[in-house]
Amino acid sequence: MLRRYVEQILSIYNYLDGIMVTDKYGYVEYYVTFRPDVNNLKEKDILRKHITEVYPTLNEETSSILRVLKTGKPISNEFQTLITYKGQSIRAINTTMPIKDHDEIIGAVDVSRYIDSPYQRQDISLSLKESVEKKNLYAVDDIVTNSRSMELIKERIPMIADTDSSVLIYGETGTGKELVAQSIHTASKRRNKKFVSQNCAAIPGNLLESILFGTTKGSYTGAENKPGLFEIASGGTLFLDEINSMEISVQPKILKAIEEKQVVRLGGYEPIKTDIKIVSAVNENPLQCIAENKLREDLFYRLSVVQLNIPPLRERINDLFYLVSHFINIYNTSMHCNLIGIDEEVETIFRGYNWPGNVRELKNVIEGAFNVASARFIQKKDLPEYLTRPFVLEEIGQNALMTVPAIPLKGISLEEALETYERELIEHAVAISKNYVEAAKLLGITKQALNYKLRKYKLRE
Repeated sequence: MLRRYVEQILSIYNYLDGIMVTDKYGYVEYYVTFRPDVNNLKEKDILRKHITEVYPTLNEETSSILRVLKTGKPISNEFQTLITYKGQSIRAINTTMPIKDHDEIIGAVDVSRYIDSPYQRQDISLSLKESVEKKNLYAVDDIVTNSRSMELIKERIPMIADTDSSVLIYGETGTGKELVAQSIHTASKRRNKKFVSQNCAAIPGNLLESILFGTTKGSYTGAENKPGLFEIASGGTLFLDEINSMEISVQPKILKAIEEKQVVRLGGYEPIKTDIKIVSAVNENPLQCIAENKLREDLFYRLSVVQLNIPPLRERINDLFYLVSHFINIYNTSMHCNLIGIDEEVETIFRGYNWPGNVRELKNVIEGAFNVASARFIQKKDLPEYLTRPFVLEEIGQNALMTVPAIPLKGISLEEALETYERELIEHAVAISKNYVEAAKLLGITKQALNYKLRKYKLRE
């Protein structure tokens, strides 16, 4: 019965490089490759072998076939580096689908397109997401997770995408708020229109107004007729990130533009109609932002018709090592490596660390390790220094900036010890932040003060 699916697949995917069909336990029932120059496995060699025997580096978390057999949900366009039992490394984009007899999962089919170079990936599509991929936007399937909390978010995205209701995303720095915002756009009827993103942090109010609403010639010195982001995004989605950092004086004007569905350019008089879906994000508890007068209550209610809360990485430990495997696959391909995973000591460090920079920090740590790794597994010596020193975890608001370096007090003055500690904190904050504005905010100092300290400790070229 499983082999009957092969002809159907071939009639649809006539450009495939490889097909594998397994039974419900993950044992190979059918296999063919059309590119023996890239993959020299033969069906007779792997028939009735378990998928993890064929590709020993795979496990229940990293194998798309085993995940589909477990969940019954298809996986589209997943990038993988596969290492065969013969030691051959294969880079591929895979789409895996469950095979069902009524409601019972009886197997899975995996179709592959091999990648001959790291640049070929952008030209490959195994689904009907071509318009999305051309815009380089994320889709729901790009949200990599093994936790129930994130699966619930993935399930909600298609439900809320096609309405015009505003969506507010709350999550700490590095949790993937823009990934979710883009996924909402690409799941919606607006997917072929523009997705426009604006970070509202550290932008003076008058400048932010001109960016959002546009300008007319002569409205101020040097001003030209220029549309704002509300106009540019019309028909599509406007994503306003870090609205809790937006000057309070601008917020009533944002509220007015959303409620009236029109804007007036700075210096202009004519209202301009807009048709946009507003998605916004905060990296602090929105109710706390209201209490601290960072966010107007009326704007909050207008923006949070639907609210999505992205839990921090420390609260979804199931995702931690799932993401580690995902990033290892990515960097194995882009950096032409064959790393298998992390060793036990690194696993212990990762499990005990609080990940204040969340998924972004984890990704940076893995990428950094790839640059210096000399073995098949990532080892403690491959990690950034702040992760391998004794530290005390200290929660600071919604972000945990943590690391207390072990400072040898013998033969060192208090001033020198404090400077060493300060340098380590700054270095860590910069490492886990998107930019210096975010790092300054994490440290609780101004951007000017951060610039001074970066020069002082020669942390900025």
